[in-house]
Amino acid sequence: MKKIVVSISGASGASLGLKVLSLLPKGIQKHLIISDHAKIVLDKEQDIIVHDEKNIAASIASGSFKVDAMMIIPCSMNTLAKIASGISDNLTTRAASVMIKERKTLLLAPREMPFSAIALENMHKLASLGIIIAPPVLAYYSEQTTLEEMENFMIGKWFDLLGIENDLYKRWDEDE
Repeated sequence: MKKIVVSISGASGASLGLKVLSLLPKGIQKHLIISDHAKIVLDKEQDIIVHDEKNIAASIASGSFKVDAMMIIPCSMNTLAKIASGISDNLTTRAASVMIKERKTLLLAPREMPFSAIALENMHKLASLGIIIAPPVLAYYSEQTTLEEMENFMIGKWFDLLGIENDLYKRWDEDE
């Protein structure tokens, strides 16, 4: 069974991280890291393993647990900087560090605008290590007209990057 970690850090757009989690297909073991405030909302959800961000000894913090991929959506600039600097002071940054050392797929969705030169430098450093930097950016060719369609497009693109089959957005049709 494929194992995916979704971490919701302190950036705005936490609802996008929750939507990603809800749209992951059945058959994928879902692990969630969220801030203490967001955790209250999810206490009653099923089919989600919620980890305490302070517990750096959680299963997903070990390379032997064999997580397939991790997504940090949204990814705050603080979390991005810590990962780029090798700081592992909470479960999100520790699990990201494990993904890097195990050469597993790590996707960061930085949510900031405009990006500072420091943030861009950190993204470049991580991208050169093979980390996927995929901010929540819209495309107009898929003819989105609602916020839900816009979110589905971004989530569908993220799933594509992780090899997760989906039909969340209208794809480019070469016959058009």
